[in-house]
Amino acid sequence: MTLTEFDPIIEVIEEAYEIPHLDATRKISAVLPHDYYETDKHYPVLYLQDGQNLFNPSAPYGDWAIDKSMAKLAQEGFGDLIIIAVDHGEEERISEYLPYYHPRFGEGKGNFYIQFMIEKLIPYINEKFRTLTDFENTGIGGSSMGGLISLHAGLSNPGVFGKLMIFSPSLWISNKIFKSTKTFKPLEESKIYLYSGGKESVEHLPNAQKLGGIIKEKMIKGYHIDFHFSINEHGNHAEVHWREEFPKAVKWLFFKS
Repeated sequence: MTLTEFDPIIEVIEEAYEIPHLDATRKISAVLPHDYYETDKHYPVLYLQDGQNLFNPSAPYGDWAIDKSMAKLAQEGFGDLIIIAVDHGEEERISEYLPYYHPRFGEGKGNFYIQFMIEKLIPYINEKFRTLTDFENTGIGGSSMGGLISLHAGLSNPGVFGKLMIFSPSLWISNKIFKSTKTFKPLEESKIYLYSGGKESVEHLPNAQKLGGIIKEKMIKGYHIDFHFSINEHGNHAEVHWREEFPKAVKWLFFKS
């Protein structure tokens, strides 16, 4: 088979999926294994933020090209994964991905956004597709503010998201995320993949290292966490680096025993 024969199936679930928790609508897309309709398999699911930047080469800042990565992963035998892409809210993006109060951005709506995912979106996806619905097979991820809200979602809902893909999270926005990490009590083994570039900002890598240090302390104390910290010393805050990291994170989170 050629690589194109492994291309995932991309379906727009809804152009304007209702989010009553935010009084808004968002485009929701599914990236399915290339042979999804030829099998009766059930698959783990990864919910990714910033859907506009995941498989659109015309995106203003570039894209993660997850469709191309999933084709290559499928060719290597690592394609059994459903990805749900949730578009961000454009000018509402920061507010919807912010789980705390911030003096500049006000009271964030992040907790309502996560409530929507858990109460409405995940049950809907589990009903619509052949998914593995347990904690171990439910992941969430994103970059920048999408990384922050994904980390917050995992820390505050330890029984829902078993795998966290956290790229270049906006940890600068509140010290509360460090406190949440310190008090995090995973119910089962949580897998956390953290990535940071060395040239994103003066504070960025040190903040990620601080977060990693807290997680490692919890592991030493016996908490059930499997943790991988990836650093690109030359990486800046850009999709091109998240694109490079994505297949590594998928393999580690979903296919490493």
